[in-house]
Amino acid sequence: MNLKKWFFLFWSSMAVGAVVCVLTGAVMQWIDPEFGFLGFKSVGFNAMMMAMVGLMIGAFSQMGFFAYLTLNYIALSVFGKKYLWNALQGYTTVFAAAGLGYILYEKNLNGWFFWVLPVALLLVSALVTRMKVAQTNKSALVPTMFLMVVVTFIEAWPAIKGDTNLSAIIFMIIPLFVCNAYQIMMMHRLVKKETTDPAAVAAKPVV
Repeated sequence: MNLKKWFFLFWSSMAVGAVVCVLTGAVMQWIDPEFGFLGFKSVGFNAMMMAMVGLMIGAFSQMGFFAYLTLNYIALSVFGKKYLWNALQGYTTVFAAAGLGYILYEKNLNGWFFWVLPVALLLVSALVTRMKVAQTNKSALVPTMFLMVVVTFIEAWPAIKGDTNLSAIIFMIIPLFVCNAYQIMMMHRLVKKETTDPAAVAAKPVV
């Protein structure tokens, strides 16, 4: 991964975040005219603001993505055995999904969202993981699921735990998920061959 490829991943992730935020916001405004910064009548302003928010979400997503690559590199050195680290990631993935449901249940948003969101997150994460494994190898299975579930959950924490409503959670978690999916699916295309460079080694399990 050279600087040119890293920069491409950075700005393209921000662009993806902006597009997804605008599309998500447009659908949510169509469903709920009260959703938005100044209401349904200020469509142009809302679209601009949502695009700006999406740019920040894309940058935030990439911070989380490369933080995971760093964690992955350190954990492989600490555990020594790859299967131990994978086992911990698998356990954490299940725990994070259950924790997400519990937190939403405590917030009493409605009677179904607390279980629909974790299940939906697991299902779409499994779909992304299947695509990743098909394009790379089976060693990408656990790390990709961990990234798509746990890292997305951590990145969306301000909306999940804060004094927010259902719309705010959806508006934040969808762009984060798509940005993470975009980055994990782009990684093996940008890193075409293994080297002894620490950054490439850190990316190996998910490439």
